[in-house]
Amino acid sequence: MDIFCQIAQGSIPSHKVYEDDQVIAFFDIAPTSYGHTLVVPKQHCDSFLDCPPELLSHMMEVAQKLANKLMDHLNCDGINILSNAKEAAGQSVPHFHIHLIPRYEDSPKDLVEIRFHEIEKPDFEQLIANLSR
Repeated sequence: MDIFCQIAQGSIPSHKVYEDDQVIAFFDIAPTSYGHTLVVPKQHCDSFLDCPPELLSHMMEVAQKLANKLMDHLNCDGINILSNAKEAAGQSVPHFHIHLIPRYEDSPKDLVEIRFHEIEKPDFEQLIANLSR
């Protein structure tokens, strides 16, 4: 059983900020910014890719509600909403979760780094054909 299943069941303590019958949200124990929060389904899903649509929708509603609370009450200047799917994408716990990462203008920018690098332009027609199969 992964750590998020154990937290959802109450066998491991957390600094809970929200809970309902489907979702639990708590402060990340290894935060990358002040207020870094995780939104986790109580039902085990490996990642975003296998989360049932109704649960995914509810998680996004909760994430939006909490992100607005973080913005209002922590006076952050922005927020990253992030979920990694699979180890190659940086997922370290095999249980779907959404990171809410408050960002502050006066904080060092290298605490959380999300960089986009442009690759050579792909053959878009071939990409569309691959996705149409």
